[in-house]
Amino acid sequence: MLLMLKRDPMTDNQSYRVSRSGRDDRSAATPYPHDAMTVVAKRYPGRWVTTGVFALLLILMIHSVVMNDNFAWPVVGRYLFSPIILSGLWVTLWLTVVIMLLAIVLGVAIAAMRLASNPLLAWCSGGYIWFFRGTPVLVQLIFWYNLAALYPQVTLGIPHLFTLYQGSMNDLITPYTAAILGLGLNEAAYMAEIIRGGMSSVDSGQQEAARALGMKQGLWLRRVVLPQAVPFIIPPTGNQVIGMLKTTSLVSVISLSDLLYSAQSIYSRTFENIPLLIVCCIWYLAATTLLSALQSRIEKYFRRSQRDASA
Repeated sequence: MLLMLKRDPMTDNQSYRVSRSGRDDRSAATPYPHDAMTVVAKRYPGRWVTTGVFALLLILMIHSVVMNDNFAWPVVGRYLFSPIILSGLWVTLWLTVVIMLLAIVLGVAIAAMRLASNPLLAWCSGGYIWFFRGTPVLVQLIFWYNLAALYPQVTLGIPHLFTLYQGSMNDLITPYTAAILGLGLNEAAYMAEIIRGGMSSVDSGQQEAARALGMKQGLWLRRVVLPQAVPFIIPPTGNQVIGMLKTTSLVSVISLSDLLYSAQSIYSRTFENIPLLIVCCIWYLAATTLLSALQSRIEKYFRRSQRDASA
């Protein structure tokens, strides 16, 4: 004699024959057609409404920008590849590279001092970070540019023994020098905190093992700590590079012919302010997009290297 056991249709929608011994006879399983279920995807009408509203607003905005003659798009096209604009773009890119290199080198040194066991070094690095992060970068930039008001003459060397350099401060502090010092020293304070955070993320056992092997501080920082801290330092450093590219526009106040100052020199004669500012925005967007793509590739490389090392 056989017993029929019907399972819950919400589980598998099938019935099985079960013998008196308690064993399932799955080979004789017969599905019930009326238990079949149809899966229907959940609908989100709110998403479609929101998408439609945003699409409509985007179309209206694009139509307003394109059809408004006050934007003067022909003027934008005429100046987009102007030699003056391209020269200013080159100065902006050059300043960004030089300033960030200076900031990274100083940032590593200041971060190492910050983590040093010597309290004097830690105090000096903390004071440096406190001062340069606590004062506006524009004020620092103008201060360096007017340094000759404090020290009209500069002398490098040991008094009464020898002199390496002697001359006017105005000859030494050019707009380029003031821009590099003003922006570079300020950025070094932020990079020092970024690098310090990355170095602090390395397990302390790694440092203790390096010291147990007899490594000096400079050696274990280069060989042990920094290589492991680089993946944590790269993302915020990339953001700082992109931010510095835009911050270089401040050098226009000291008459340095960067991208913004080049545009200002044109529209001060032609009074075409809006088109020239749009040209600046286009080039800044192009440069930041390129840097963002480069940052993404570098981050993927280090993530892949970490996975390979842990595999």
